[in-house]
Amino acid sequence: MSLKDACILTALFFCSIIYSQDRTLSGTVSFVTSNNVYVKFNSTEDIEIGKVLSFNGNDCLKVTDKSSTSVVCTVLNDCVISNGDTVSYSIVTSAETTQPTTITEPLEEELPPETNIPVDLGEKTSLYKENIRGRVSLSSYNTFSDVRDDRSIFRTRFSLDANHIGDSKVSVQSYLVYRNFNTATDDYEGRTGIFNVYNLNVRYDATPDLSITAGRKINPKASSIGAVDGLQVEKYFGNFYVGGMGGFRPDFENFGFNADLLQYGGYVGIGTNSKDFFSETTLGAMEQTNAGATDRRYIFFQHMSTIASDLTLFSSAELDIFGNNGNSTRLTNLYMSARYRFTRAVNAMISYDSRKAIIYYETFQTDIERLLDDDLARQGLRFRFNVRPTKQLWMGISYSRRFRSDNENKSDNIYGYATLSKIPGIGGRFNVSYNMNSSNYLKSNIYSVRYSREFFKNKFNTDVYFRRAEYTYENNLSDLSLNFYGATLSYRISRTWILSVSGEYSQSDPENSIRFYTRLTKRFYSKKKK
Repeated sequence: MSLKDACILTALFFCSIIYSQDRTLSGTVSFVTSNNVYVKFNSTEDIEIGKVLSFNGNDCLKVTDKSSTSVVCTVLNDCVISNGDTVSYSIVTSAETTQPTTITEPLEEELPPETNIPVDLGEKTSLYKENIRGRVSLSSYNTFSDVRDDRSIFRTRFSLDANHIGDSKVSVQSYLVYRNFNTATDDYEGRTGIFNVYNLNVRYDATPDLSITAGRKINPKASSIGAVDGLQVEKYFGNFYVGGMGGFRPDFENFGFNADLLQYGGYVGIGTNSKDFFSETTLGAMEQTNAGATDRRYIFFQHMSTIASDLTLFSSAELDIFGNNGNSTRLTNLYMSARYRFTRAVNAMISYDSRKAIIYYETFQTDIERLLDDDLARQGLRFRFNVRPTKQLWMGISYSRRFRSDNENKSDNIYGYATLSKIPGIGGRFNVSYNMNSSNYLKSNIYSVRYSREFFKNKFNTDVYFRRAEYTYENNLSDLSLNFYGATLSYRISRTWILSVSGEYSQSDPENSIRFYTRLTKRFYSKKKK
């Protein structure tokens, strides 16, 4: 190589260093939601969608959308990101990309200073992603007996959880059930057609931290309230949230709409969601009326948390603050549970509950004195332990006890099982279980064995079982023994269609019967990629 060629190559090398340099942009996290992280930059001109932002030297955020001064990201590698954190973006500039440009983005895309939340990220940007899951099922349950009238039940279920339809702010939830009851008895006077709406609502996410829901819905932050027919609003302020609800209770008899049962209330709470700790704690109050008069007034509390993915806690309580003699207090509901995973193969759960009869002072006017005379808490204690000694073997045992201070309606229940997930040589799953229950008036022992197996790449699933139940009564009733023989065949027609047919024959001294259960299920999902 000549001296002239060496000089040219050296010049080109230094020019490449000058015109190709690593440059780092720094941004500040302005807002964090459950799905996205928003980062503020002086300019996002050099930031490419799909690239990664770094935090504390680690790749933590992937850019999914951007405006002129902000980017929307998803979290990578379980990083914990908070408001105010500083992140960085490394770019390589070249002579071509560092030339000044005359194109500027409209000022309307700038962040509102009072919220610092990107509300307009351009026409191609959406803060929400569509996620739709649903199921429709048709089923029939038929019973043929040698001593009773034959009967059948036809049931249709429809459930839908459509979040952010079309990447919009609108979501829909529903759970509807229709049952038709048929019997061979001509003089049957009961209802033969029953339609229940358990859940049917529309939610509008006005902003990432403000939602408005209309319709029938059970609020997950106050699940003990039950369904509310009306309007629910919830607003987040960082980790804190407030909510309000107003509407009607479902009818006591048919679970339909009843305009006389007005109810309203509100709640406050705090939530935390990080890599090693999740919690949600809610405190609120409800006023329930009947035809304009106070029926029930109470304070409710709910807490759930998960610590390091091993310990899960849940508690719920209701304190009534209204009574016959003006304001009085009754702890009508208390439930606490804890589940701990010692290892991937060992876990245990314990729970305690104490419940009193809920008194609606307008609805139960004629029965209030009787209810208050029997104002004892029905208490329950339950313990469950599961262990997996080998990869194919699961075993578990549980004990539960129901009791009152007067020893009435007490019962003890013991349940144990063992499941072999893969039988050597023949394949399939084998399960044995035993249940013993003892109360003031009845003792029972139930033994069960079950074998199931899949065929043709899980297209077919078969299940056969035998169960024996023995009942011993403390009064003068004769002891009763029953044998159950059953089988199920499921056929996966496609990814979304399943047909299942079950049959069972029960045998006892007073009665023999045959039962058939048939169900066709259709599932559907959002076609958009998650």
